[in-house]
Amino acid sequence: MSDAKPRRRRGSQSARAQRHAERAAKPEINPAPPGPEVVGQYRPLSEADIQAIYQAALTILSDIGMGEAPPVLVQQACSQGATVNARGRLCFSPTMVEHMIAIACKTFTYYGRDPAHDFTVGGHRVHYGTGGAAVQTLDLDTQQYRPSTLQDLYDFTRLIDTLPNVSWFTRCCIATDVEDPFDLDINTAYALLRGTTKPVGTAFTVAENVDPIVDMFDLALGGEGRFRERPFCKAHISPVISPLRYGEDAVEVALACMRRGVPINNIVAAQSGATAPATLAGMLASTLAETLAALIMINVFEPGYPMIFSNWPLVVDLRSGSFCGGGGEITLLNAASAQLSNWLGLPSGAACSMSDAKAVDAQMGLEKAISALGVGLAGCNMVYESSGMTASLLGASFEAFVIDDVMLGHVYRSLRGIEVNEASIGLDAIREAVYGDGHFLGGTHTMNVMESEYLYPNSLSDRNPPSAWQENGATDMQQRARVHARAVLASHHPQYLDPATDAAIRERYRIYLS
Repeated sequence: MSDAKPRRRRGSQSARAQRHAERAAKPEINPAPPGPEVVGQYRPLSEADIQAIYQAALTILSDIGMGEAPPVLVQQACSQGATVNARGRLCFSPTMVEHMIAIACKTFTYYGRDPAHDFTVGGHRVHYGTGGAAVQTLDLDTQQYRPSTLQDLYDFTRLIDTLPNVSWFTRCCIATDVEDPFDLDINTAYALLRGTTKPVGTAFTVAENVDPIVDMFDLALGGEGRFRERPFCKAHISPVISPLRYGEDAVEVALACMRRGVPINNIVAAQSGATAPATLAGMLASTLAETLAALIMINVFEPGYPMIFSNWPLVVDLRSGSFCGGGGEITLLNAASAQLSNWLGLPSGAACSMSDAKAVDAQMGLEKAISALGVGLAGCNMVYESSGMTASLLGASFEAFVIDDVMLGHVYRSLRGIEVNEASIGLDAIREAVYGDGHFLGGTHTMNVMESEYLYPNSLSDRNPPSAWQENGATDMQQRARVHARAVLASHHPQYLDPATDAAIRERYRIYLS
């Protein structure tokens, strides 16, 4: 008897430890994959609100119109029903606007170089990705901000290549150490090519830079015209300068992209009380009109061209005039913007998680989470700026990217919602527990759904009791994220360009990455 008890206890402990190890392993099922279908669960605008804002936008376009339209756009638009008023502004009638909405692209495939990363833009699917043009990086070692470099951009690219909840990567920072505008655009695109096979996005300084970059993409894909077959990079363009003017350079970039089959993210990023009305409703009406003007700009040249309807209403702190990336108002505005875009049936793009915090701290966490969840619940198809961005878009952080990926996993699980059916209600499991052991732990019903129903965050999220947390060093999430980011950057060196292709690119262009 005395010999048997210790043996049973040791065996029990061993079996229990084995079960704990098995459950701690990475689940075979992802309970919160990117791209959940969300049919506007959060609706900040009523149907009457939407109608009022939409009618106001139509009035703005017909009565006030757009200033500084380039001659090529004026000629093309007027041939399809636009007019120029006495003030020289390009005006669009409600009939013309609604015709352009009707012929516009409703869905398209956003390709990765690896088909496993392809996804559909539009409909009711929600994906989170990056954006931004930070000029500073929060240094992993010094924890101080410094000018962003090309190496930073490449390091950010290969970091997000490992983050499962970031569906695409738009260049998040500007390589301030590359001075020549052409070299900057080329090397930015090269860093994206080299660091990930996810869908990517970039910007073009001038229209003349589009062809050389698409030629480089063709080289990477194996031959002339290959990019047009699977366009894996979209252009971020801001063709409208608020309030209500076209930007000639950006229009030229858009036309150059269309000639080469580059999908377009047409961004309107007005600021409340500065370049748009201070009232939230007035801002939504004005920026909706501007984003419709961007839609018209595309569709008068090529109906149905792939374009994301990206109205990003941004907030200004009216006490100081500084941009505010976080808070309730920017969440509300971008959720409402997504609601308007979805009501029009257009691929929606909005912005979130643009924290004003400089440190990776509690302020950053609360601002990012409320914004990411609110805009996702509104059903936005493409949620930009959703990870990595700090300091009101002036900065980018490696630790923030890693933490935001965890946050987005929880957001995706919230967006997935609750499946209600006979199996999930589990009346038989309730009877079995009540009449049996009195609990559900270890029951067949519990074991069958423990991976599919629940998201288990990785080791960045600490769920240990305080004693174990203290024994493990009492680290906070930023410290754990820093360790994780360093480990990825030390080990993840993807070879997405074969040596011959890389040599061909380097022979044609000035590539600065070693």
